[in-house]
Amino acid sequence: MMKRNNDIRAAAKENRVYLYEIAEKIGISEPTFIRRMRKELSDAMRAKVFAAIEEIKREHENEPSAEN
Repeated sequence: MMKRNNDIRAAAKENRVYLYEIAEKIGISEPTFIRRMRKELSDAMRAKVFAAIEEIKREHENEPSAEN
């Protein structure tokens, strides 16, 4: 079975962003987001998701590191 939205999944993984974080950022529940990911997302939703990934990535970069 081929997963849909592989580019979104890859971008999230590459940027160390969890799907639950994306769902929270775009204002839907995690189960709803996961269910929507089963089918190809609309262009508008894809843009929203990629913007959320970038925003979350920046937030993570600004967090104090656990190594200090």
